[in-house]
Amino acid sequence: MSSERHPRRGVMLIVASPSGAGKTSLCRRLMADHGGLELSISMTTRGIRPGEVADRDYHFVDAEAFQRLIDADAFLEWADVHGARYGSPRAPIERALSEGRDVLFDIDWQGARDIARKCPEDAVRVFILPPSLEELRRRLVTRSQDADEVIERRIQNAKGEIEHCGEFDYVFVNDDFDRSYAELAHIYHAERSRRFRNIWVEAYKNTLLDEVV
Repeated sequence: MSSERHPRRGVMLIVASPSGAGKTSLCRRLMADHGGLELSISMTTRGIRPGEVADRDYHFVDAEAFQRLIDADAFLEWADVHGARYGSPRAPIERALSEGRDVLFDIDWQGARDIARKCPEDAVRVFILPPSLEELRRRLVTRSQDADEVIERRIQNAKGEIEHCGEFDYVFVNDDFDRSYAELAHIYHAERSRRFRNIWVEAYKNTLLDEVV
């Protein structure tokens, strides 16, 4: 079925989790397996880092430009993080959805809440839980990216994030990567098939009812 013959509205798939719960790996595999799923590119006021590419990793703007967009209600969500601002621009996401393209968001629970408030029908929220906080600590230590005090801070932050998992549409525990990936993929497929997102259904139904047999 081509999207041209069978028009549909895209879905906003929002995936959140504590750091170390496996969200990034699951999202990367989901995008690798589904060519029609694109990652939302955030806008930020922080400087570009070595190895980053503008408009691929982030849209980089100055503080004044970011504030103008806030004043124009041009973000679906935005936040201050460690002295810089990050936000999800509304226009490209709305354009993608209207063209039947699906958008993946890798954001925190606060961003997920803001987007769901503005786009209650388009947004699908998934929260990924770790098997335990001890396993979360083990994963953070194993990846060797953070100092011990940073890891402990992430563990404490995880408790606050987990507290909000009840706000999400779907919640599952990532205790096995393949099983968790299958769960995430099933959620994505099911939400793509929701009747109200598939604009073609009404006309197709009428064609069947008018058919002479």
